[in-house]
This record gives sequence, C-alpha cells and structure tokens, in this order.
Amino acid sequence: MNTANDIHDLLIVGAGINGAGIARDAAGRGLSVALCDKGDIAGATSWASSKLIHGGLRYLEHYDFALVRESLQEREVILRIAPHLTNAIRFVMPHTPALRPAWMIRIGLWLYDHLGGSLSLPKSDCIPLGNGQYGAPLNSIYKKGFIYSDVQVDDARLTLANVRDAVNAGASFMPRTRMISARRENSLWVCSLAQADGTPVESRCRALINAAGPWAAQLHPLLGGQQKIGIQLVRGSHIVVPRLYQGDHAYTLQNDDGRVVFILPFFGQFSMVGTTEVRMDSPDMSPAASDEEIDYLCRAANRYLHKAIAPSDILWRYAGVRPLLDDGKADRQTSTSQVSREYQFMLDQPTTGDAPLLTIIGGKLTTYRRLAEKALARLASTFPHMGPTWTAEKPLPDREIDQNASPGIDFGGGLCERDVRYFLAHEWAQDAEDILWRRTKAGLLMTREQRDMFATWLEANRCAM
Repeated sequence: MNTANDIHDLLIVGAGINGAGIARDAAGRGLSVALCDKGDIAGATSWASSKLIHGGLRYLEHYDFALVRESLQEREVILRIAPHLTNAIRFVMPHTPALRPAWMIRIGLWLYDHLGGSLSLPKSDCIPLGNGQYGAPLNSIYKKGFIYSDVQVDDARLTLANVRDAVNAGASFMPRTRMISARRENSLWVCSLAQADGTPVESRCRALINAAGPWAAQLHPLLGGQQKIGIQLVRGSHIVVPRLYQGDHAYTLQNDDGRVVFILPFFGQFSMVGTTEVRMDSPDMSPAASDEEIDYLCRAANRYLHKAIAPSDILWRYAGVRPLLDDGKADRQTSTSQVSREYQFMLDQPTTGDAPLLTIIGGKLTTYRRLAEKALARLASTFPHMGPTWTAEKPLPDREIDQNASPGIDFGGGLCERDVRYFLAHEWAQDAEDILWRRTKAGLLMTREQRDMFATWLEANRCAM
C-alpha cells in the first residue's frame, strides 16, 4: 500500500469548484493540504454549468436576498481576481406581460442593481426592441424589454486555476484517486484511497472535508458521518448551435413554466441554450441530455426567436448534475426552480478533540470562494494557527505556455502539440476529453475524424510525455 507523505492538516475529497477553492484558501493560510478526486478536475458538475458568475436574478422571486447579495458581491471579486477567465456581458430580457408584469421586473432589477453594494457593471434599464441589435433576432411581437449585467466564465479553467494555485502554495493533488473509507484513530483520520489502476493509498489528516458534490450523500456514511444528508440531485442540460445572432449580448427568456432559459454567446461562432432542471435519483446515472430536454430548450428559444432552431441544428449537448440543498420544504411535486441554491455545512465531531468531518451540501459556481472561507471558519478551533483570509485579493494564475516554442502537430480546432504537452505536464490532463472539452473547447471546432485521430495519437504518446 502506498502512503501519502506525512500527516496533512486537511484532506479534501472532490476537486470540483468547492473543493478546489477550499484547497487554495487553506494552502495559502499555511495549512498542509491534500486534495483528491476520483476523476478529472471539474470533471463532473463544475465543468457542465451555464458558465455564468451571476447574482441570481430569479432567486429574488423566492426572497433569497442574502444569497443574491453574496452572489453579487462575489461577482465583483471574481471579476477582479480572474479577469482572464471572465467576461462581463449584457443580458436582454424580452417582456412577456402574461408571465411577469413590468413593475415586478423593474423592482427585481432595481434590487439586483443595489443589493450587492457598489457594483462595477452597468446598471439595468428598460429598452425598446424593434429592429435594433437587441430586437433583430426576436419575433416582432416583442416590442420592449429590459437589460442588465452579468458575467460569463470558463468554469473548468476557473476550477483548474484554483487547484494550480493551491499546489503552488504547497498543496498535494491526487487526481484519479477515489476515497474508499476513513476511520478516526488517535485524533487523526486514517483514510483509505485507491488510484485508478487499483493501487491502494493511505493518507492521514487532522480534518476531512467532503466536497464530493453529487456524491456527498453517498460518501458521508463511508466517512463515519452520522447525520442524514439532504441533497436533491437535479440534471441541467445545455445545447450548442451555430451562432443565432450578431453581438456579444445574451438573452434571458421567460418560459411558461415559470423558469428562465438563457441564450448565450459561446466561443464566437456559437450560441448556447440552457438550462433544464430534471430530478435524478442517483449521481451515478449518466447525466446525458434527454430528447425531452432538447425539445424543451428548442421550444423555449423558439417562443422568442425569429428563426427557429431544431434538434438537427445542435452541434453539441452536455449535462451536469447539481447537488441542491434539500431543506425539507419541497417535495417531488415542487418545481426544482423553487429549491434553494444556498449551501450548508454539516460538521461531524462526536467529542472535543476528535478529528472533524465537514460535509458540504449545495453551493454554486458564483459563491465558491466565500463558501471556502466559511468552511475553513468552521474548522478554526482545529487549526488555531491558520492564517487570515486572503483569496479576495490575489489574482488566480493563467496558463504559462511558452508561445515561442514550436507548436508541433496541428490537431485542428486551434489545438496543437505544444499545448497538449503543457496540459499533460502541468494541468493533470490524462485523456482526450480532459483536453477537448474542459481545458479547451477544441472539440467543438474539430471534425469527428480530427477528434478520433487526436484521441488515438494521445493514447499512443501519453506515456512518453
């Protein structure tokens, strides 16, 4: 059995955005940190989002004012620390009086402009649509609308940047390493893990964080957790089609079921439409977008668009599973749009001096950094030597590829051998999907033949790199 080096202060299970953010924060505060994930960085929920850092305008309808305030404030922080990964854009909401009256939308947008304090992005406004830039793609029945600001982000690379910064600060990262079980022994956790090839690994730590996202409820009892974990699993699916309109703005479309659907600019040549909300029973079910979800997204978009889209237009579809907090207030008949996007911590520490287990339930991309600060605050008594908060100011790292180096083989889609070697050596990539769909979106720009040729080349050459 392999043994991880020394005794870590903290072992974090799950290299999604929450686990990555906690690892970065903790390592920068002087803690000895280990991070593991059974798959790739951001390999589940965190890469399959709507790719937005947003305040959550629609959460105002459910009176989640505290969450909206925190989200708006964090939007400002992420713009500051990750300018290379974010892009502020304007969202146009065509007005449909039968769904939400204008006065309600105006009040909501006023709150959105002011709840977060001093905000750097342009404020909301009422706008005419007509044949101008914002109205041209829409059916002529939509005469006026509203406009507000939010932020797009590269979700997978945001997660990756947090892991890289954590490692730069001394953290240890174990990709493709699954947590099997853990037991308390002499005020420590003794953890049994397994690498992808089955090689067992033992790791000892003073505190354990379960940031496994959709798998948090499954993992909790394996780590000795006693309380019941309340998680609702909701699949969100997206489709990508050829670019639907000119301009770098997005659309927020009110749907007749009370939800909203976004149309977002996507890597210049494309538009992304999402998302759906479908309950799932198990995180191990493949989160593939169903035909029903595809039809739902097309119908929602076609309610507004002058030129309709059809399933045959879809170039790519993807889906992820959101682990939402189950606070017991919603049943299976309740719309998932009404389920809180808040997060919760569950601390398991039977007696003073026992090694703590902290399980994270819920959360979203926008608030990951603040979640990390709060998670470590819950462990302050275990780590009295821990340094102060710091992540709101230090920029996240960017790629560090030598552009003067020979690009080598051109695989298509803007992907070259030099970049692939960098991803393998410095960003823990292992297979073609890691590179084509997470570290880049080259797969969207390549033909099927190019993707297959790249996968074959990678498999033949990976071990030699």
